Amino acid sequence: MSELLASEIDMLDADQDLVELLLASVDANTKTIVHILTNHIPIEHLQPTTAAVEYALRLAQRDIPGNSLVRAYHMGQDDFIQRVFEEVQNLGCSAERKIEVLHHISRVVYQYIDWISLYVIDAYSKERERWNNARGNVQSSLIHKILAQQPVETSAFESETGYRLEQFHLAAVVWSTRSEADSGELRTLEDVLRALATRYGAGSPPIITAVDRTTAWGWIPLGRGHRTVDMAEVLQAAESTGGCRVALGLPASGVAGFKRSHEQAQAARAVALASGERTPSALSFGDQGVAIVSLLAKDIDSTRAWVSEVLGRLAHDDENTAVLRETLRVFLMNGENYGKTAEQLTLHRNTVKYRLGKVFEDGRSPSAYDRLDVALALQVCHFLGQRVLRPTTAV
Repeated sequence: MSELLASEIDMLDADQDLVELLLASVDANTKTIVHILTNHIPIEHLQPTTAAVEYALRLAQRDIPGNSLVRAYHMGQDDFIQRVFEEVQNLGCSAERKIEVLHHISRVVYQYIDWISLYVIDAYSKERERWNNARGNVQSSLIHKILAQQPVETSAFESETGYRLEQFHLAAVVWSTRSEADSGELRTLEDVLRALATRYGAGSPPIITAVDRTTAWGWIPLGRGHRTVDMAEVLQAAESTGGCRVALGLPASGVAGFKRSHEQAQAARAVALASGERTPSALSFGDQGVAIVSLLAKDIDSTRAWVSEVLGRLAHDDENTAVLRETLRVFLMNGENYGKTAEQLTLHRNTVKYRLGKVFEDGRSPSAYDRLDVALALQVCHFLGQRVLRPTTAV
């Protein structure tokens, strides 16, 4: 049901965080309906689930239209009833009793969806008003217009925001990984962006807009030229903050560069979210493999099939194969240099040779694809892990 809603309704799949929160909301609502039906709980005795309310608040904070939320509930209701119909059809009772059962369940589900929809839309509306009043409405509106490719006068933008568009920009997305974000979370994220601007910017402050209470977008002004960003320093800044992750685009100039660098930062963030703890707390679109993996991650089913075709048994999801796969990945990324591979993996050269020998000795060797395909497939596995691997039982 979550996949259906995310694919059919615009903007509900904006990023992995929203998709996961959508899943939590759907899970909570469907379980509540089953409890109502099983235990004959009156609607007036219910309390809305935390996940359902938080999802509505998050949509309001991200300026996703309220009609998307309403449509999600109605589409979910329809999907639920269709599944119920299939189950009722298989009951060993008379046709008359099946109709009674369907009528009862449909009535209860309608009452629940009517009740919860009114509640979450009210929460959404109040949060939308509060959020718009609190975050600097004019600045945020102008930023979103540029990202949506709507016409914006550069002089008006600079006058309203104090940020110059005719220069190089480095876009960043900063978000919290804390399970419960407190009221000061956004200030912490903004402090990270300002610290990066102080270190790498051209002397003027960054422009920052909050996306929701756990995510902020920022653009670091670079002036008229490129500046090299040390990702090790960015990583150190993210880790020292604690509970914070950073995704960067690449420097780009002008209005088009403002938008493009942001798109790249969003793509890097998507890879970081999909990778979980396999990636560091700071990731750049320019990091090895990130750009192409961000494209392949948009179609996981096709990517999984391709990885399996290219890597063969190396695409199996088990611990021993993971060790061999990672060794081969680093080996290819280091130009098939045993010494550099051993240094990067903190291993002895002979251990590297032994592992690579195992790749070819036990039938796990990649298929007839060229080395570029193999290297890329290994990078995809490195970032996306189980999402593109086959269970070992599938042998």
